[in-house]
Amino acid sequence: MKNAKKVIESLLAGTGVTLNGDKPYDPQIHNEEFYSAVLRGGSLALGEAYMDGWWDCEKLDQFFYKVLSADLDERIKKNWDIMLKIAWNFIANPSRKAKAFETGGGHYNIGNDLYTKMLDKRMTYTCGYWQTAQNLDEAQEAKLDLVCRKIALKAGDKVLDIGSGWASFMGYAAEKYNVSAVGVTVSKEQAALASERYKDYAVETRLQDYRDINEQFDHLVSLGMFEHVGYRNYRTFMKVAHKALKDKGLFLLHTIAGNHSVKKTDSWIDKYIFPGSMLPSMAQIGKAVEDLFVIEDVHNFGADYDKTLMAWFANFDQAWPGLKEKYSARFYRMWKYYLLSCAAGFRARRMQLWQIVLSKRGVAGGYQTVR
Repeated sequence: MKNAKKVIESLLAGTGVTLNGDKPYDPQIHNEEFYSAVLRGGSLALGEAYMDGWWDCEKLDQFFYKVLSADLDERIKKNWDIMLKIAWNFIANPSRKAKAFETGGGHYNIGNDLYTKMLDKRMTYTCGYWQTAQNLDEAQEAKLDLVCRKIALKAGDKVLDIGSGWASFMGYAAEKYNVSAVGVTVSKEQAALASERYKDYAVETRLQDYRDINEQFDHLVSLGMFEHVGYRNYRTFMKVAHKALKDKGLFLLHTIAGNHSVKKTDSWIDKYIFPGSMLPSMAQIGKAVEDLFVIEDVHNFGADYDKTLMAWFANFDQAWPGLKEKYSARFYRMWKYYLLSCAAGFRARRMQLWQIVLSKRGVAGGYQTVR
């Protein structure tokens, strides 16, 4: 155990983070098993140890920002001494049995009460656009309007939203641009609330897999859904989108993305937050759209996701007294860990947020960039 602690201390050297230090971003360790568990189990064990109360940190987002900015994963790969110590720790210590967290359904079925309290008034569960916005509501409306303008939405258009969530985009587009919209989601909770919210608009939310779409639309959007498709299905997704888009239409893909190609996600995120998710790279997206779409525009505003996630956490934290009768203390720690670690990931620029505008045959005369 002492050896494990020394290995972790050596890893943190140069990051500015000190175990049990006096800075707000220094982790305070409450259980000595923390050290060997983290060396054995990596990011999954680190997250579970936090959920179990084995360690705390006053400014969790700042801790992760410092760690992620230091590229510890690359330092480990390049240091054979550390690699050998981690391997020995794994062999010498049987891994603890991790507690299973029962969500009572998928991520989006956790409960509309939670998301109603955490998100903006339109319940937009994707990155806001903070260029001129002063608060979360303004940032989300700015993002929704940005999407409408990027696809040149006009009255009378019919638009498809793949992964429509609580229908925030469709509701906004119907209200502000006088269009009709169809959205597909695999969440019963989302579909029920979306249908109720926008029953007075030309908005239809279907409980349907995207692969079952079999009609054409003037324009397509997909906001924050491509991360759940999986690399094996990227090409299939693009073929479905190509078939559903009219020849002169535009398709806006809004997705979290990574700096390199992967075939899996962080083990803690995979187990507790978004099972089966993964962040596409530009290379993977490029391969998926090849011979199907012309890439007209790429806009990266990933730094805005830091602000969005911090705003979500502030709302969640403030609303917790009214939520804790339904959700456990362990859930609170899990959700806090999720929101703040992800905020740090965007702050450190380890994750990106891309809006990519696609056309089937190229926009005649060239696409006019919208910001």
